[in-house]
Amino acid sequence: MRTVIFFGVFSVITTSSAMAADPTGDWRVADGVAHIRVAECNGNMWGAVIWEKEPGGVDEHNPDVSKRSRPTLGIPILINMKKKPGVDQWEGEVYNANDGKTYSSKIKPIGSDKLDIQGCVLGFLCGGETWTRIAGPIPPSSAGPIPPSNTNSLAKAAKTAVAPKTTGADQTAKMGQKQTAAAATADPVGDICLIPDIARLSH
Repeated sequence: MRTVIFFGVFSVITTSSAMAADPTGDWRVADGVAHIRVAECNGNMWGAVIWEKEPGGVDEHNPDVSKRSRPTLGIPILINMKKKPGVDQWEGEVYNANDGKTYSSKIKPIGSDKLDIQGCVLGFLCGGETWTRIAGPIPPSSAGPIPPSNTNSLAKAAKTAVAPKTTGADQTAKMGQKQTAAAATADPVGDICLIPDIARLSH
């Protein structure tokens, strides 16, 4: 099973930025094995896997046996992250497909091109990593809820979804990543707010 998210201990970067903090957009995880799309769905932040370095992964460690055969592409990773008043920080949960566990989590933009992810088990054993922006930010989704079983609607939405516009910081990220660019063009996931698990839980 390839690693979707790995929490290793690291030093938090405290670089400030004059730009407004916005966690939405597409992000490359620290070890480069996946891209996560973060979007605002019904007022809270959600994140889902939109690209994998090694396609074809399944959620084999999920505690729900019925979900162990679902593709890791499109699964929610950041879950129902709520804005913390007065600071550019969102709190909720993060799902680690590598061990099938869900952790308390915080996300915080660092400047315009980095996203700090922190996760803790029972309030301690905390770790995290920093993701790098590859696209976005993106506007809040106007998508309404869809039935969890309506996979045809999800597929149609993914085909017609418009990929987020890229920023100047993307140019560096795109160098030498033709496969990544091709995957972004195909955009098999689209609007993550239409993913059944997100649509069901965010409304």
